[in-house]
Amino acid sequence: MPKPLDDAARKQLADRVNYYRELGIHYFYRREPADLPASSPVPEISAAPPSSPHLDAGPGAPMTLAPAGGEPLLHSPLPVIPDKPAALKLIREEIGDCTRCRLHKGRTKLVFGVGNVNADLMFVGEGPGADEDAQGEPFVGRAGQLLNSMISAMGLKREDVYIANVVKCRPPGNRTPEKDECDTCSPFLLRQIEVVKPKVIVALGAVAAKNLLAIHDSMANLRGRWYDFHGSRLLVTYHPAYLLRDPRQKKEAWKDLQMAMKVLGLKPPAKAPQES
Repeated sequence: MPKPLDDAARKQLADRVNYYRELGIHYFYRREPADLPASSPVPEISAAPPSSPHLDAGPGAPMTLAPAGGEPLLHSPLPVIPDKPAALKLIREEIGDCTRCRLHKGRTKLVFGVGNVNADLMFVGEGPGADEDAQGEPFVGRAGQLLNSMISAMGLKREDVYIANVVKCRPPGNRTPEKDECDTCSPFLLRQIEVVKPKVIVALGAVAAKNLLAIHDSMANLRGRWYDFHGSRLLVTYHPAYLLRDPRQKKEAWKDLQMAMKVLGLKPPAKAPQES
């Protein structure tokens, strides 16, 4: 039997649970070993409760989005739409000319998401940069070019995958999105994931990983493991912008991508593309 918690450990655990409740997170994820065979079933670790403030609906049910502790972002439930492009279009229309957080003040274009709505693989980044803000599409700058190379190395094309970010407006000076900004925008990302239903999600960088998983840990500990995430399998790797600053980590990122390739049954092309 597990050893009972002492008073200090019990208080620490309670404080941690309360912290996540303040974020609007009521369910948690357990890391799986890095060497989990691709054929092994992923255990059902947890499920969002019916009243989850981040995603207030189950599959095939009407949905209301709300940030943690706030009013619903959508004033009326969305109808059930089996057509994925139409469902994503409706989410985009509900976002509208968003002014829900301070990020809209410096925005040129809102960056929703792009790619194959039936993709088996989805990449989630942090937020738009200058190029993305100008063009209204995620990952089109230097980091996007590197991401394209990473996708090609997996034997896929950019149009084969779906790409989105935690926040949909560029933070000033490309700073890290703040907690309230992520809380406001992430429900839309969760709905995008629910519509696309990818087999594998790759969280690019710590911001994406921590917002999706609610695990505050180092990249070293977050990487190299599988997580169950609403019916998808999620792994964490370095953000392409970080790899541009520290190219030595590209080999480590490739190890992460190979984990995804194994699950998806992908093989790299005969001649790998040149690194950007």
